[in-house]
Amino acid sequence: MKITFLGTGTSQGIPIIGSDDPVSKSKDPKDKRLRVSVMVEWANYCYVVDCGPDFRQQMLANNVKRIDGILFTHEHADHIMGLDDIRPFFFRQGDIPIYAHSRVLDSLRIKFDYIFATKDRYPGAPAVRGHEVVNNKPVSIGNLQVIPINAFHNRLQVFGYRFDKFAYLTDIKSIDAEEIEKLKGVEVLVVNALRKERHHSHFNIDEALEFIELVKPKKAYLTHISPMMGFHEEAQKELPKNVYIAYDNQVLEI
Repeated sequence: MKITFLGTGTSQGIPIIGSDDPVSKSKDPKDKRLRVSVMVEWANYCYVVDCGPDFRQQMLANNVKRIDGILFTHEHADHIMGLDDIRPFFFRQGDIPIYAHSRVLDSLRIKFDYIFATKDRYPGAPAVRGHEVVNNKPVSIGNLQVIPINAFHNRLQVFGYRFDKFAYLTDIKSIDAEEIEKLKGVEVLVVNALRKERHHSHFNIDEALEFIELVKPKKAYLTHISPMMGFHEEAQKELPKNVYIAYDNQVLEI
């Protein structure tokens, strides 16, 4: 299985527009972060989790020629607003499968009504096939049964996803014990860690490390990083030896 971090930044990305913050002005490419997304490939399959405003740029940067579908964690703008940029894939492949909570599918239908339209469709619009994700029901994609992991982003329900030995969770602040049990045996875990200070809807670094200790993966990677985490290289030195701050276009082989 091949994992590509398409984006590892918070909702504003890094650098932040107009910011004089030192991290936003960093010359280190690891401090340049697009909105958060990950691509998972195995056998001949290619799926993306979330497609935010930087989706087009991410697909070009990684020379992606085909995707088999998109799984959505939740409906916030930094996770969905690149949906229109599936057009090139749609023109070559036809309707693109998407997977999300029913609430998220409803939100997408409102924001992208022309994509979901069944009558009087704009001829250049892409189209999707929506599939509802329900907690405790594995999602069949490719030749895998992907397990949805239910969590909360403040009070908003979000899904993480387990792909065999790999699991990806972002924008979480709390998660129930029975959902953590679903992650046991994962070898590589990706989880959000927004910054060092506490936040109302995201894990901070200490909360992320506590969560990693509960799951006990062989390796863990932190994503959804804000400039308040500090410079990548300096922040990395403060972490346990099996925990890494992910960076854009980083590739893992599992």
